[in-house]
Amino acid sequence: MPRMTAARAAVEILKREGVRHAFGVPGAAINPFYAALKGAGGIDHTLARHVEGASHMAEGYTRTHPGNIGVCIGTSGPAGTDMITGLYSAIGDSIPILCLTGQAPTAVIQKEDFQAVDIASIAKPVTKAATTVMEAAQVPGVFQQAFHLMRSGRPGPVLIDLPIDVQLTEIDFDPETYGPLPAFKPAATRPQIEKALRFLLESERPLIVAGGGIINADASELLVEFAELTGTPVVPTLMGWGILADDHELNAGMVGLQTSHRYGNANFLESDFVLGIGNRWANRHTGKLDVYTRGRRFVHVDIEPTQIGKIFAPDYGIASDAKAALELFVEVAKELKAAGKLPDRSDWASSTQERKAQLQRRTHFDAIPMKPQRVYEEMNKAFGPETRYVTTIGLSQIAGAQLLHVYKPRHWINCGQAGPLGWTIPAALGVATADPEAQVVALSGDYDFQFMLEELAVGAQHQIPYIHVLVNNAYLGLIRQAQRNLDINFQVNLEFENINSPELGVYGVDHVKVAEGLGCKAIRVTDPSELGAAFEEAKKLAAEHRVPVVVEAILERITNISMAAAEIDKVSEWEEIATEPGHAPTAIKPLKV
Repeated sequence: MPRMTAARAAVEILKREGVRHAFGVPGAAINPFYAALKGAGGIDHTLARHVEGASHMAEGYTRTHPGNIGVCIGTSGPAGTDMITGLYSAIGDSIPILCLTGQAPTAVIQKEDFQAVDIASIAKPVTKAATTVMEAAQVPGVFQQAFHLMRSGRPGPVLIDLPIDVQLTEIDFDPETYGPLPAFKPAATRPQIEKALRFLLESERPLIVAGGGIINADASELLVEFAELTGTPVVPTLMGWGILADDHELNAGMVGLQTSHRYGNANFLESDFVLGIGNRWANRHTGKLDVYTRGRRFVHVDIEPTQIGKIFAPDYGIASDAKAALELFVEVAKELKAAGKLPDRSDWASSTQERKAQLQRRTHFDAIPMKPQRVYEEMNKAFGPETRYVTTIGLSQIAGAQLLHVYKPRHWINCGQAGPLGWTIPAALGVATADPEAQVVALSGDYDFQFMLEELAVGAQHQIPYIHVLVNNAYLGLIRQAQRNLDINFQVNLEFENINSPELGVYGVDHVKVAEGLGCKAIRVTDPSELGAAFEEAKKLAAEHRVPVVVEAILERITNISMAAAEIDKVSEWEEIATEPGHAPTAIKPLKV
């Protein structure tokens, strides 16, 4: 039997589980693993500037392609606690990432050794499993189980904590005979699917709510096929955006309090039956449940049995992987169609598209300082259907979801449940690493951008080009808008006179100088008519220099973005709505007045 250190065995297992890239920060307690990583070869590594950044890079990497599992690595103590936010983000969105941490020697773990912390206990609530490995011989089994757990049922992250002496201990391990454990995924039965379809057949105005679980299951094409077979309009959730193209005739728009379309909410409120697949009824999607559920029946399909009934009780629930369920949905629907038992839904589907043409938000404004809506209009012109957008939270994300267009799964890569500020830059680097030929465009407000902007240097060092659209109003915009309900405007202002950049006025941080100081390129735009040229120049700079390129748009200080406080039927439209085609020139459908 071959002998090697436990750290080397761990690296050999990573390779055989399909890992080709890792993100991390080395240190004393994890250096034996790094030595094994170098010695074994076969896994590329990106050095992050912050260990939380490494965890978000791993998230972006996972989210880009089916089957990817991002790996983030850090030394002991604070490196592990830094990565907790990434683990929380991953478990909230059902994203498998593997977090590896170094640890103090086993003999002193409980003796307040330098940077020794019980990271497994800290990480347990935000992982599927978190383990400190105390015996070197357990390392292969712990890693094998980690990948099994990450892939089984509802996907999610795992943390493995490796004491330094465990990493260095030699064990018997034969990499050539290692094999991954098969993943477990619950699968719907035919009687369950037939019953669910009876609800659909009995309805007059059905909708499908398509969640991120469909993307996780790589089942978007099946969802589109099923929708087309039955003529059922589809509402993608924020995490499911791109499952079917925005311009598909069955795309009814997004629903919710914030990241929603006017026509999406209107279409949903006209429905009488909803089939949810791979979604979790997030509160920003549903709003108050009495409004959301009134007058309609629900069937919920989810891979996690305990998710069914967690938010509200559906009329029928099915515990199933989305792909397994959709394969049966398509099979049974084809049989019903062949037997002439599928009702004609064309009038209902057409009505959803009529609303899409009538209920639009205005994007074309010429004001200086510019309104954010114009930025998204110009992004629609500059970036095509192949673009992978990356963003996290804030007014920038909310307006982006309302006004941008997405045409493919995994082309809107968004941190949905946790929404940590600072996520966008490292996640975009992870996406661009996973798909180096893609047009990757990140979207941030100034506060999100400032949280982890040191990670731009990672893009410069490792030559990871992407474009970062930065909308700057020197405000915590979403918090300021939320504070209106309390009649305050408190501790949300970011403006100051920058003595080194007086031309900025009160906009404070000179993001162009900072980005350039980190080895990147940057363009500042103050006139909306110059945005298009700036985006084209950014593409050229990214291609020529192979670095991130920041396009900063200086906005008016205050813009209230459309949203509701509690009910999806009471969205406040703070800005003028579109009343003529020129008001929304990049809308999916020409405005119909």
